[in-house]
Amino acid sequence: MTKQIPEFKTEDEEREFWATHDSTEFIDWKQAQKVAFSNLKPSVKKISLRLPEPMLDKLKLLANKRDVPYQSLLKIYLAERIERELGSL
Repeated sequence: MTKQIPEFKTEDEEREFWATHDSTEFIDWKQAQKVAFSNLKPSVKKISLRLPEPMLDKLKLLANKRDVPYQSLLKIYLAERIERELGSL
């Protein structure tokens, strides 16, 4: 049996409450369901990346074959590699 979550008058009051209480006393996380917020855009940060020109040319060629911008293709490649690396941990 979990404790009942109190009603809060303000977000500050709720924030203060959760900063000092463990959510597992109030929520049965085993019953939680994964939710995807597909309409939300992830925040992005602009970076500068130096690549050898031949590598960039090859990337642009591959992107052109797939009819996608090369920066988008680079993000896809990075995301796939990150998932592969983290999956093996």
